Amino acid sequence: MTMNLRADNTFVQDECWYRAAERYEELLRRHENLHILFLELGVGYNTPAIIKYPFWQMTVKNPKAVYACLNYGEAVCPKEIESQSICINSDIKKVIDIL
Repeated sequence: MTMNLRADNTFVQDECWYRAAERYEELLRRHENLHILFLELGVGYNTPAIIKYPFWQMTVKNPKAVYACLNYGEAVCPKEIESQSICINSDIKKVIDIL
């Protein structure tokens, strides 16, 4: 068993994947320029172009957006969105246990 990564020809990108991608794009369109939280949990720099960079770009474009990142050792954001960001450098389980 392996993770569904774009590492080889086993990546699952079938009809269901494309439908889910369309639903996600529609959700983003409906919430453009509204109050929105881009919540990033444990996303590192393995594939930042999938989640991290788009979240940063959408936060820059929307002054009502908040970018929140919870990640042990990699909770960072660009200077351009510091005032719109919450970065928690901690283990996710420890944070959840506190809540």
